[in-house]
Amino acid sequence: MEKFFKLQEHGTNVKTEVFAGITTFLTMAYILAVNVSILSIAGLPSTAVFFATSISAAVACIFMGLYANAPIALASGMGLNAFFTFTVVLTLNYTYQEALAMVFVSGVIFLIISLLGLRKKIVDSIPASLKKSIGAAIGFFIAFIGLVKMGVIVDNPATLVGLGNIKHPTVLLGLLGLFITIVLLSLDFKAGVFIGILLTAVIGVVLGMLGVSNMPQLPTRIVDANIDTSLVGAFIQGLKSIVTKPESIVVIFTMLFVDFFDTAGTLIAVTDKIEQHSGKDYNMDKMFYSDAIGTITGSVLGTSNVTSYIESGSGVAAGGRTGLTAVVTGVLFLLATFFAPLLQIVSSIMVADGVFLDPIVAPALVVVGILMATQLSSVDWHDFTAASSGFVTIIVMILTYSIANGIAAGFIVYVITKVVKKEIKEIKPAIWILFVIFILHFSAF
Repeated sequence: MEKFFKLQEHGTNVKTEVFAGITTFLTMAYILAVNVSILSIAGLPSTAVFFATSISAAVACIFMGLYANAPIALASGMGLNAFFTFTVVLTLNYTYQEALAMVFVSGVIFLIISLLGLRKKIVDSIPASLKKSIGAAIGFFIAFIGLVKMGVIVDNPATLVGLGNIKHPTVLLGLLGLFITIVLLSLDFKAGVFIGILLTAVIGVVLGMLGVSNMPQLPTRIVDANIDTSLVGAFIQGLKSIVTKPESIVVIFTMLFVDFFDTAGTLIAVTDKIEQHSGKDYNMDKMFYSDAIGTITGSVLGTSNVTSYIESGSGVAAGGRTGLTAVVTGVLFLLATFFAPLLQIVSSIMVADGVFLDPIVAPALVVVGILMATQLSSVDWHDFTAASSGFVTIIVMILTYSIANGIAAGFIVYVITKVVKKEIKEIKPAIWILFVIFILHFSAF
């Protein structure tokens, strides 16, 4: 291990790396429940999604650790899973097999871009303000979904949306879970989101045993060696049909765009902290290859884009410096595969005919949204181009319930304001290409 991971060279040891890997896993383990909750809405079998989520995360983490020797963990990305379900499947009416095929294609393109060395040119071409605004907008969108799944926000014929019945026991459990998670994160608990889900589940089960209605129930077993692989290879069926649908190019590009810049931001943010103190440089290209391999693997197994997690920073804060940290995290995701029965505790609860709430998982969506929205602090709100394009990205994404619409609207506004201000020279060729693509995107409606 010393020779392979160069532990001494990075100023660390096996014990520290193992602890860091466990810390990273606990910080991001919430994705096992949250990803199932989101993708199952698109019609994917819950147990199969759980298998795909855990195994793809395991493969991606271990590959990152062994190939790039970096303490970066990966799993199905928040925001990208919401785009998969609420935009691609539920709004654009693609089948989930077609959506998985588009994830596969976006992963292949991501890998090609990385292999050709185009990463830096593409990253540099997109204005920093738009990158941050898009990340924050996805955070608001995810939080909105969370509030809806908690029953706090409901449909209202008069005002489109309104306040739900917050006196309902299931809604109250969700609100309690949100409060617990916010308190934990406020107190700097590294695994605050995961612990929040765990505590809310325990409280809900206990309340159910005491006779409170519409509460989560304990599963009949905890471990199950019979894993569901029904989604493995499902993308192949979708691959055959999207070839005849040229409009899917915009969807694929959006997946690629969000995944690419989310990865770039995460890798830079996490590794910079180490490099500033240790002087050790990480191979960014190898980390991008690993991320692309993760997405391709995830699509083959049956989940949305796999991406690098900012929660990797918790492992770095715990002393993680090498790929051994990522390998340990991957092994824990691998072991988690056999605990699919626990999904029953966090499954949706039917509170009325056709009305399902997620009091255990939904609070985590809101909190993840809060964390993603903090990127707005990096936007220059005194620059009207940055402010207008950022604001439009956020408001359109939320109100049209579409990540793709939000990104497209933001880019269009950015180009228009630059043209009006006679700052055309600041618009790079890649932006003009995106401008045309997004105009075509809206013209298709």
